[in-house]
Amino acid sequence: MGSSTVRSQDRHPSEEPQHEHQQRSVAARLLGSAARLQYDPATEVDWDTPLDKRFHGASPEWSTLYGTAYWGELTEEQRTELTRQEAASVASTGIWFEMILQQMLLRDWYAKDPTDPRFQWALTEVADECRHSIMFARGAAKLGAPPYRPHRAAVELGRAFKTLAFGEAAYAAILVAEEVLDVMQRDWMRDERVVPFVRTINNIHVVEESRHMKFARDETRKHLARAGRARRHFHALVIAIAAWVIVGSMVNPRVYAEAGLDVRRALAEARANEHHKSMMRASCSGLMEFLASCGLLTRPALAFYRRAHLI
Repeated sequence: MGSSTVRSQDRHPSEEPQHEHQQRSVAARLLGSAARLQYDPATEVDWDTPLDKRFHGASPEWSTLYGTAYWGELTEEQRTELTRQEAASVASTGIWFEMILQQMLLRDWYAKDPTDPRFQWALTEVADECRHSIMFARGAAKLGAPPYRPHRAAVELGRAFKTLAFGEAAYAAILVAEEVLDVMQRDWMRDERVVPFVRTINNIHVVEESRHMKFARDETRKHLARAGRARRHFHALVIAIAAWVIVGSMVNPRVYAEAGLDVRRALAEARANEHHKSMMRASCSGLMEFLASCGLLTRPALAFYRRAHLI
């Protein structure tokens, strides 16, 4: 068989296209990082110590009501209970999206070269997400929260997205979900007002998700390199809609009832809370710069990012 007919998966690394060789090298480094620094939440998190209700579940500044007139009227007990419920809701949303993420990764790498470090990294990421989902589930239960679930419309949109999304649409949406969580969790894990076991959960997630975000960025760029203008514009809109749905699902309205608040008033003040909107925009500045550099901030996409208060 002539050398011109050798399959790409049988080539020596030196014969690969340079960009593909670089991507394999990135995946190999991520695998090495995971081997050196990977956590087992079953043993790293203190699951046994009873919940101390003097602590918050998240930094108060990240509460949807922080800075509102209603927040000023709440007792400290109500504030800590609200942030615990909000943290549990964010964790539940994280589980929902991590299950979508796992299915998209497995579908993307189905029947591909298992010797490719990218294939092995994808499976490593799925394993990470399985542990994270169990960790979030146990954490929400320990916070004394009910099983918060996204609205039925969001669930069905997620079902369609995980089935149909491919290429840059899948990887950029993964990046959106991970980047939004990353900034807030970095604040929570350093905040001594937050209950210690939640700080540990956030630290584990931040460390391991940093590798996932690196892979998602590289895969997004790789897929966009062969995307035409029409596909790029269509997927820019799909990614923006996914971001809007994810962000809108993070805090379930039920958290206010569970914290003993007036749900109607809490919802009204949360929706008008400029402080929380500014926190969300600040948390996404790096993400928006990346999407802009990839040509994914089209005019229709920007409309959804503004609706989600991400820009």
